Amino acid sequence: MALGVTGLILLVVAVLVQVFGRYVLNDTPTWAETLAMLLVLYVTMLGTAVGVRDAGHIGLESLLVLVPQRVRLKLEILIHALVGTFGAVMAWNCALLALSVADYKLPTLGISEGWRYVPPVIAGVLIVLFSIERIIAVVKGTEVEPAWH
Repeated sequence: MALGVTGLILLVVAVLVQVFGRYVLNDTPTWAETLAMLLVLYVTMLGTAVGVRDAGHIGLESLLVLVPQRVRLKLEILIHALVGTFGAVMAWNCALLALSVADYKLPTLGISEGWRYVPPVIAGVLIVLFSIERIIAVVKGTEVEPAWH
């Protein structure tokens, strides 16, 4: 969460540099827009992973309260396993994409195009880990402490 907040602050700074360059200096820095878009990816993907950890994603809780406790636990485990599977597939495929474009450069930043695909890889791995944490909590009958208070 702290990395996401830091990224959001950097995003605001990048946009402010863009606006200042465009309207005050009449010369927009070319790197600012690309950096802002890259930071949006990092912030969004980290926020997505935290949303999985804190169960902030769309859930089926309204249907789960209608089934018996034993079935509910199995369905909760299934839901977390499916979310974890999605995270694994996302991480794997985005890693393949990152490798496939690693030789290309973002012209305005001079870094590899692969950096655009690193955020979903990180988020996918975190989603897998957080899904495992959720499954363990369901099996133990405990709650997961929210990342942000």
